[in-house]
Amino acid sequence: MLDRIRTAATRSGDTLLADALGAAALMITLVAGLHLPALL
Repeated sequence: MLDRIRTAATRSGDTLLADALGAAALMITLVAGLHLPALL
């Protein structure tokens, strides 16, 4: 199983960073959206 993950990571190395940045942006948006009512 670790071999499959390693193979998938090497094949999609170019898009892996973009996907990680997208996931981080979604998490930041979620946290900001949840804290927004407390600020108003």
